[in-house]
Amino acid sequence: MNPVPTLVDASLTVNAGYATLRFERDDLRNALTGTNLINDLCDTIAWANANKAISTLIITGAGKAFSSGGNVKEMRDKQGMFGGSQAEISASYRNGIQRISRAMHNADIVTIAAVNGAAVGAGFDLCSMADLRIGCEHTRFGETFINLGIIPGDGGAWFLQRLVGYQRAAELSFSGRIIDSKEALEMGILLECVATEDLMATAERYAQDYAAKPPLALRQTKRLMKLAQRQELGDFLDVCADVQAQCHHTKDHHRAVDAFVNKTTARFEGN
Repeated sequence: MNPVPTLVDASLTVNAGYATLRFERDDLRNALTGTNLINDLCDTIAWANANKAISTLIITGAGKAFSSGGNVKEMRDKQGMFGGSQAEISASYRNGIQRISRAMHNADIVTIAAVNGAAVGAGFDLCSMADLRIGCEHTRFGETFINLGIIPGDGGAWFLQRLVGYQRAAELSFSGRIIDSKEALEMGILLECVATEDLMATAERYAQDYAAKPPLALRQTKRLMKLAQRQELGDFLDVCADVQAQCHHTKDHHRAVDAFVNKTTARFEGN
């Protein structure tokens, strides 16, 4: 396994088959701008993609918030990525917060957001980019950009409507309102809503389950699900046939079949 990345504003815990990234800037409600969390998150995803022993990445926040998104004080003072000419701000978005969107969308590993508290603005969008979202009674979501006279500059409108459909995404984006964990569960934003003390254990249960699956097949399954969103059926079926042929030639496939037939537990090696 490659060495873990050096993180500044987050911590990384590595377990058998999965890792947990925790934002450690509770003093700024884990804001993604004005901190090093963009670099920390993108570096961690790159590290996980390169490590075949990692199947899942859990993302959560320390303290009361998952992430407050953009640092509003920096917006007020026109500092950091919010300062400069229009061209400079545009470049700051491309080279800053939008790196998260690309990294999350291109993540080979399964991503789980364990939403420990408020996730608003870019924090909500980050959750929308994850494969799964687990919440608790303290979870709150808000697509709040409109309240500040701006738009989801991280591409959140692209992710949110794919998660909940156009109509619900439009209502959340036009109103900028905050929703609680109950409404988020009803909308399908949350897969599960559990007691606060059970949040991480629940996320880890999913991670441990995926870590026990054949690693190559798991990553290929995720890639195909992403590809299915933008390909016509005929083209997609052609890709599936080729990928399936590759899977049939892996040793993990043979291990899985033998275990199924012999009613034993297979140990997969990612080959």
